[in-house]
Amino acid sequence: MTVLVLNLVVLASCATVEKQQRTVYETSIKADNAIKLQQADPVSVLRVATLNLAHGRKDSFNQIFVGEDSHKKNLDDIADVLIKYKPHVVALQEADAPSHWSGRFDHVAYLASGAQYPWRVHESNAQSWLFSYGTAVLSGLPLVESIKHTFEPSPPTLDKGFVLAQIEWPCADENKSRKVDVISVHLDFSRESVREMQINEMLGILSARKNPTIILGDFNSEWLADVSGIKALVKKSRFVTYEPEGNNHNSYKNKRLDWILISKDLEFVSYQVLSDTLSDHKMVVSDIRFKGSLNK
Repeated sequence: MTVLVLNLVVLASCATVEKQQRTVYETSIKADNAIKLQQADPVSVLRVATLNLAHGRKDSFNQIFVGEDSHKKNLDDIADVLIKYKPHVVALQEADAPSHWSGRFDHVAYLASGAQYPWRVHESNAQSWLFSYGTAVLSGLPLVESIKHTFEPSPPTLDKGFVLAQIEWPCADENKSRKVDVISVHLDFSRESVREMQINEMLGILSARKNPTIILGDFNSEWLADVSGIKALVKKSRFVTYEPEGNNHNSYKNKRLDWILISKDLEFVSYQVLSDTLSDHKMVVSDIRFKGSLNK
């Protein structure tokens, strides 16, 4: 049975739908009407989080062996952690739209409702008859614009991509809101050469945008590797990361694959990798502020 199921997954991989339009721009993002909206309080520090959802299977071998009720219970556990830590913005990867292999319901909408995030952007970067999943952003702050992008195909691995959500950050010490781009990205797991192409593809789209920017996600890359996509990205861009050579920020087994990058007009206040078992990855949570903030 296990061999049969895995063969079906491989066949599904081969059936990925080719997207004719790989970048989608949206404005006037609407909030979920099921959640009561309130005026966001001014904040001097923005809390962000990132998590590879692993299709809602938690630490099970494969999501196809997990029933709908268990998927929902796993997502409920993630919602509880989000409620506890209260990040303003959450980046998600391996986030499923209704899919046969993961309970046939929208994981992002379910999690947004459970954790009380009124705003969300979600793109299915990989699609077939068996699955539909990709990257997403949940936000407690208003979203005014989004970009959904799927990287160029990289067979035999499945498509990856990113979503960009522009938030309105009500800054406490400036008495006004500032627009900030928040990006959830997932890079290829198998080849550094593909990751490099995907990074360049992302930076090409971002090159025309000059907003303060936060990039979060599963980069499938380690800083101290012989060839490091994450290190190359930082060295050739306007972004920095937290303690890149630190050895206590592992997020996937004994590897640090999940990263948060910020543009140089921002700075880290805190950074932690949570111990909760929510997925095969750990959730990363960080507090960020503008440089020169009066509330230090």
